[in-house]
Amino acid sequence: MTAVWAQAGVWLALALLASVISVWLRLATALSEIAVGMVAQLLIGAALGASALSRDASWVTFLSGTGAIVLTFLAGAELDPASFRSNWRQAAGIGLVSFAAPFLGCAALAIWVLGWSPRAGWLAGISMSTTSVAVVYAVMLEFGLNKTSYGKTVLAACFVTDLATVLALGLMFSPFTWRTGVFAAVAALVVVVLPRVVRAVFARFGGRPSEIEAKFLLAVLFGLAALATWAGSESVLPAYLVGMVLAGVVGRDHELVRRLRTLTFGLLTPFYFLRAGSLVSLPALAAAPIAFLALLGAKVLLKVVGVYPVTRAFRSPRREGAYTTLLMSTGLTFGTIAALFGLNHQIVSTAQYSILVAAVVGSAVIPTVIANAFFLPRHLLPDRTEVTRDVAGAPADPAASPEVDLVQEER
Repeated sequence: MTAVWAQAGVWLALALLASVISVWLRLATALSEIAVGMVAQLLIGAALGASALSRDASWVTFLSGTGAIVLTFLAGAELDPASFRSNWRQAAGIGLVSFAAPFLGCAALAIWVLGWSPRAGWLAGISMSTTSVAVVYAVMLEFGLNKTSYGKTVLAACFVTDLATVLALGLMFSPFTWRTGVFAAVAALVVVVLPRVVRAVFARFGGRPSEIEAKFLLAVLFGLAALATWAGSESVLPAYLVGMVLAGVVGRDHELVRRLRTLTFGLLTPFYFLRAGSLVSLPALAAAPIAFLALLGAKVLLKVVGVYPVTRAFRSPRREGAYTTLLMSTGLTFGTIAALFGLNHQIVSTAQYSILVAAVVGSAVIPTVIANAFFLPRHLLPDRTEVTRDVAGAPADPAASPEVDLVQEER
């Protein structure tokens, strides 16, 4: 166990470094963790060997996967059912266009310009079509936009995009079997029954030091994740569904959400974002920079061409429309999942996989930096007291939060 503890110390030291960098550069923490993961893998690998970070160790992949699941669940729990019902046309329109434009465009680019096989090209289209719920939610949480109707609509659009991505991956590369039917039936049953069960459990056992609420939710999320992977789907998808279903129960329990955020952002998501960055092979990119830049540029361009007119059609102001478009251009979770699926099933080569993952990670960083630097909808930002209370769970000294300082300065 000595090696495991030492490796864990290195991972959390990198997470701490990323947090300090995010404060200095006033970036979202998720983005700095991705960047630190990319550089750390290169430097530490060169000094101590490629396996020094043990990014493929079972305990690292478990913590990383758990971070993605819980973060996605929290994003779903932020959706206000009433707000979603009133804005479902906008969320569905943005989400579907956000999927279709890069899916078709990037697939055509990979097949006809880069010379990839048709199967590899269609997989590239799927990987490039995604929007990262994890990145969008993490950014919105830091600025307090997750509580606004605007933020909830964008998160709902992210869900539509990623649902279309998962369906495309399943229809094109994962044949439906009886296991898929079992998963769909159980998921439908959970959607109907779970809110009542959660209310009963929380009313009977809630508010205790043993954190029964958190344990119950994690047990449900892990059980559905196991069922999803058994059926050939993705573990993150049921987490978002459960979050949406329980938005009216868990989302209103601010103390429980605060505790889950502490666990998620303090321990789990650093492993997820750092590992995502470490998956990028910088030497592979140096060997084929044109393919990487072409896919990254095509994804962002096609998202802009597709999404921005839809936001304007729904009468979004120019700044909000541009900010929405750039956030919908991000990718991470499902994009890397699709790329890894292609590598494991020999649909893409190792070099193609590195190019896809690098383009996905690049889309998580570049559009978000541009969006926050030039198109942040300042008029929607809450005051610093509200943001501090939302993140920390109670009023705190505003000077202690650099993210809040940034919000106030930009207002």
